[in-house]
Amino acid sequence: MERQELIKACKQNNLKAQMQVYQMYKDMLYNVSLRIIKNQHDAQDTVHDAFIKAFQNMSKLNNDLNLGPWLKRIVINCSLDLLRHKKKLGWLQESYEFQQEDTQTDEFEDISLKVEDVKKAIHALKDKYRIILVLYLIEDYSHKEIAEQLGLKEGTVRNQYVRGKRLLKQQLQNKMIV
Repeated sequence: MERQELIKACKQNNLKAQMQVYQMYKDMLYNVSLRIIKNQHDAQDTVHDAFIKAFQNMSKLNNDLNLGPWLKRIVINCSLDLLRHKKKLGWLQESYEFQQEDTQTDEFEDISLKVEDVKKAIHALKDKYRIILVLYLIEDYSHKEIAEQLGLKEGTVRNQYVRGKRLLKQQLQNKMIV
């Protein structure tokens, strides 16, 4: 079935079409959710919840070509909602302004890191840094979009991003020394 026909069938609550969309996107959405939530079972539940919301609101999808990004945004919102529900985002109540820009420029060094090492280093960060780094670096959200999603000031998001990036870099450098 062609993509536009598939989405049209989903809008008409065709279960077969919905299962096909589910199969196409479930792995990608699971990985997105897992990076935010850090728990496999919760990430699986979140993906299922996101698909339910998506299929219930499929009529709101205006441009059928944007299905992937639309689903990704839904799973990110569901993941953040779960964390809020579990009160893991207490740090969101912290509100302080970004005091100074990070004047340090990114230097590219000849470092050979394994993808697993990078994933582990990101996973080990505190939630307040990890979530912002994942949304900014991997999911390509802007600082403004992250601030809106998390209910923070944009300066706070920038500050958490700079600190998180610095901590990640330290962890990766320590990994190279060991």
